[in-house]
Amino acid sequence: MPVDVDAVVLSNARLSPDYNVLALAAPDIAIRAKPGQFVMVKPGRGDHPLLRRPFSVFEVLRDTGGVTGLSLLNKRIGVTTRTLFGLEPGAAVRCLGPLGRPFSPAAPPERAWMVAGGVGLAPFHGLAAALRARGVESTLFYGARSAGELFRLDAFRRLGVRLALATDDGSRGDHGRVTLPLERALRRLDPAVPLRLYACGPTPMMRAVTNLADAHGRRTEVSLEQVMGCGLGGCYSCVVPIRRGGEAPRFVRSCLDGPVFDGGTVVWDGLGAG
Repeated sequence: MPVDVDAVVLSNARLSPDYNVLALAAPDIAIRAKPGQFVMVKPGRGDHPLLRRPFSVFEVLRDTGGVTGLSLLNKRIGVTTRTLFGLEPGAAVRCLGPLGRPFSPAAPPERAWMVAGGVGLAPFHGLAAALRARGVESTLFYGARSAGELFRLDAFRRLGVRLALATDDGSRGDHGRVTLPLERALRRLDPAVPLRLYACGPTPMMRAVTNLADAHGRRTEVSLEQVMGCGLGGCYSCVVPIRRGGEAPRFVRSCLDGPVFDGGTVVWDGLGAG
C-alpha cells in the first residue's frame, strides 16, 4: 500500500543547467518500491503548485543501516520541476508512493536490454539493480541530444550494465537515434537467445522500439510518461488506449494499470506524440 510522507531533501546533485538528482529521506516508501513504480511529489507544504506530479523512483538509497530514502531524476520544465531543481538540503517535499505497476524483471538465462531516451533513464537504475541481484546480463541503450546529457553512466557500470550510447549531434556513441545501436544488436543476436526488452522515453521512441523488437520476435515492456493529476485513479487524466488480442481498443488508467505496459498492447496512434 502507498504511504504519504513529508520527505526531507538529503541532497540535490545538479547534473546540468536543466537536470538534477534529488535525494529524499523517505525510507517507508523506498523500502516498498519495485523497479518501474513511481511517486507523486509536491515541494513544500502550501498550495502552490496545487497538484502533485509523478516521478519514477530512480534510486533506492542505502547506508550500512539499511534503506534511507530514494532519489528522483528531474528535468526542469514547468513550475514543479523548476522548484524541485532549486531545492536545498533540509527542504520539505510531500511524497506519496510507491504507486503503479512495476516492471517484470528478467531471470536467467534471459538477457535484459533497457532502452532509455533523455529523462526516460529514470526507472532503469532500480531495474538494473534488480537484474544484477538475479544474475541477469543487462545492457543499457541510452540516447540523448548530446554527450553532456548522458547522465550517471558510472552508476550503471558499477551494476555491471553494458552501455550502448547514441546522441543526436554525434558527440558520443552512434550519431542519431538510440534505435540505431539497438537495431544493430538485434540483428546480431542469435534468435534462440532469450531476451526481454524495456523502454522509457519519448512516445515516438518507445513506439519505434516496440515495433523494432516485434520485427525480431521480441516483446517490450514500456514505461509510459503520462500526465497524472492524482496517481490514484480518481481523475482519469492519464488514460491509455490498449488492445489485447482481437478485442476493440479500450482505455485504462496508467496510474493503476501502468505505468508499465506490454508495448504490443498500446494503441500508439491514440496515445499522442508525448
